[in-house]
Amino acid sequence: MAAPSLLNWRRVSSFTGPVPRARHGHRAVAIRELMIIFGGGNEGIADELHVYNTVTNQWFLPAVRGDIPPGCAAHGFVCDGTRILVFGGMVEYGRYSNELYELQASRWLWKKVKPHPPSSGLPPCPRLGHSFSLYGNKCYLFGGLANESEDSNNNVPRYLNDFYELELQHGSGVVGWSIPVTKGIVPSPRESHTAVIYCKKDSGSPKMYVFGGMCGARLDDLWQLDLETMSWSKPETKGTVPLPRSLHTASVIGNKMYIFGGWVPHKGENIETSPHDCEWRCTSSFSYLNLDTAEWTTLVSDSQEDKKNSRPRPRAGHCAVAIGTRLYFWSGRDGYKKALNSQVCCKDLWYLDTEKPPAPSQVQLIKATTNSFHVKWDEVPTVEGYLLQLNTDLPYQAASSDSSAAPNMQGVRMDPHRQGSNSTIPNSVSDNSAKTEHTALKGTSVKNRPDLKTSSDSNATLHSSLAANASNHNSCVVDVLRKNEGPHTSAYIGVLSSCLDLRTVVPETSVSSSVSSAQTMVTQQTIKTESSSTNGAVVKDETSLTTFSTKSEVDETCALPATKISRVEAHATAMPFSKETPSNPVATMKAGERQWCDVGIFKNNTALVSQFYLLPKGKQSISKIGNADVPDYSLLKKQDLVPGTGYRFRVAAINGCGIGPFSKISEFKTCIPGFPGAPSAVRISKNVEGIHLSWEPPTSPSGNILEYSAYLAIRTAQIQDNPSQLVFMRIYCGLKTSCIVTAGQLANAHIDYTSRPAIVFRISAKNEKGYGPATQVRWLQGNNKKAPLN
Repeated sequence: MAAPSLLNWRRVSSFTGPVPRARHGHRAVAIRELMIIFGGGNEGIADELHVYNTVTNQWFLPAVRGDIPPGCAAHGFVCDGTRILVFGGMVEYGRYSNELYELQASRWLWKKVKPHPPSSGLPPCPRLGHSFSLYGNKCYLFGGLANESEDSNNNVPRYLNDFYELELQHGSGVVGWSIPVTKGIVPSPRESHTAVIYCKKDSGSPKMYVFGGMCGARLDDLWQLDLETMSWSKPETKGTVPLPRSLHTASVIGNKMYIFGGWVPHKGENIETSPHDCEWRCTSSFSYLNLDTAEWTTLVSDSQEDKKNSRPRPRAGHCAVAIGTRLYFWSGRDGYKKALNSQVCCKDLWYLDTEKPPAPSQVQLIKATTNSFHVKWDEVPTVEGYLLQLNTDLPYQAASSDSSAAPNMQGVRMDPHRQGSNSTIPNSVSDNSAKTEHTALKGTSVKNRPDLKTSSDSNATLHSSLAANASNHNSCVVDVLRKNEGPHTSAYIGVLSSCLDLRTVVPETSVSSSVSSAQTMVTQQTIKTESSSTNGAVVKDETSLTTFSTKSEVDETCALPATKISRVEAHATAMPFSKETPSNPVATMKAGERQWCDVGIFKNNTALVSQFYLLPKGKQSISKIGNADVPDYSLLKKQDLVPGTGYRFRVAAINGCGIGPFSKISEFKTCIPGFPGAPSAVRISKNVEGIHLSWEPPTSPSGNILEYSAYLAIRTAQIQDNPSQLVFMRIYCGLKTSCIVTAGQLANAHIDYTSRPAIVFRISAKNEKGYGPATQVRWLQGNNKKAPLN
């Protein structure tokens, strides 16, 4: 973690949408990039559900329905996948709740749930200021404040230290409350404390950590509950313990629990001698506890003044959400004006990166030409940009004479919240290598299958990830890796896209939308035969194999008619290549002598690369971001990419803490003209004979297209022995850009389970020079492991 003086707080500005009114006592959770806020109070208790998209910088009010709960404050609020649970809280002054509500965020549907009471004892009483923590399929309720008086206008506070366990049903609903029997000394009664649950990655049982709170006076004690043995203990800690506080936040990122803000004693007060009489104030102090070593570290002390408004001002009753390694803080109150008898609430939204971002995925090829690459990589959450670099074995030539072209993005003081509204969430699947054989495919007999089922129902969505493999031609490329380097790329990257209106969240995948255009951008990842791909094909005259993935272009507001189009994923894979080799000479250069050159700093996870920058002699690359050593690309010389040449790429993500580690290296080759590109815009629709498969000609035919070939992955004993080795049967060869796949042919189809179950097709085009890359289509079949389309 950065030293206190180097913390890089960022205040979010220029957001759009209906911004919620400032408040305190609200709660927030995160579902992927969405921060979801409910409740709180300021001039009345709020009952709206607000959502903030941290990628698009948009606030919105989802159209909730069902058993909408009343507004509440200081309630329990936890997230399990895409469902949210709300328990208790203050519904009006002096009146507290013990009701439980469930929100299915995939439909924005509220439901009041009624857990079974404990087998022995009473269910939790109405309360506020309790902690409500989730681990696995159980929520843990501890403490809070109850009102002893039956008259809500006559508030008689009772601090609680009771402990309940709530068992959840999978997906929706709850089982009931139980009262676990615990061992050891129980923490003293309290409210407005925090509780988090942490479990070491490799060993240890999950533990709940309770810190601080209020019981007439603020507390600074730390308690630990082992959730397996149900034993309470008070761990000994090192370092400076934060001041006693309540209404603070605690957030876990990695093995650290971050404590921010809250009510603390005034400077100079002796809380040990007069805890009930001393004055209290809000703080902006910031510390973390290493949960593995039990050591406190102060990042911002209570005595540090902030004259430049470079970090959040003091506050309590705010909310904090961890998204990736970034912490977001919103609203809260920053004081209490006794003369006016009203709180002063903050209206600001801040975030802080707690560590450098992880390495992105390897760079993947979308498209290659003779002198350019269109590349992409998986998005890294909560980053401000990406540094893309390349190197090559060719000796560096004179820079381009045109020095006016600037990189796609200069500088690094970027606002990630100014991105476009279409945020994509890649979902990568790990690579499983398999040796590839080079044998010819012959026709295979299949049984008739009249009982053809299609997945184009009312919920069907065309999720496409199209990709092409390549040889030496003007739209794609063969990626030849060094011997014994092993595979450098994943075999499949699925990409889903988020709706512009952000009204839906699909469980376990991403914010959902429908594809309205069948146009595609082609992504390619290639690997050498010796370290062949997951989807290695058995094909004739193959000299090397390639695996690919792509993302379809998406219109955020329109949907394809579900009755016509089945759910499809597509990416491209291996087909026969030309054996033509590049004519460019390759200089001999040792690996240690390769100089990495900057392509530029990019805001998004794609880049069009036609040039790179030559750094001054002695400079290796950008070493820092933010405070120093960012080259002015407009002053640097540039060098063009050249045809038939191999280039190695790596990429690193950038956030407020600096540049993270670089990705693994990918290697691509610029093309030699002549071969056709991959067919695009693949569609699958139901037909009386089976299914209708259609496509568009390559955007770069490089001459006349002589024929197309379509292939179907079929079931064989070879696949059973080695599931990552696909075997294809040609089902069509001709000039038309469509064909019928009969029910009989589909009966012999292999169901590929490398990601979601799918039937796999490949389509390629041939011109005078030979066959170009194949577009691979994965026709999604749902989770049924029965025969295809049953």
